[in-house]
Amino acid sequence: MSEELRQKILEYLATVSKAKNRDVARAVGEEKRLVDKAIAELSKEGKVEYIYLDTSYVKLKDKG
Repeated sequence: MSEELRQKILEYLATVSKAKNRDVARAVGEEKRLVDKAIAELSKEGKVEYIYLDTSYVKLKDKG
């Protein structure tokens, strides 16, 4: 997965409290399927986390 895409995702998520994957894809100008894969990788690395509030969102993981 592109390091540039991963960085764009992290930078965008730093500006919001939470976001849906499709909103992240729109914000970074990439296809949703690529963003889904990158977010899954970032989640496995502990950099982002999924939260579920009637639907799923993703956000930066708290550093605490």
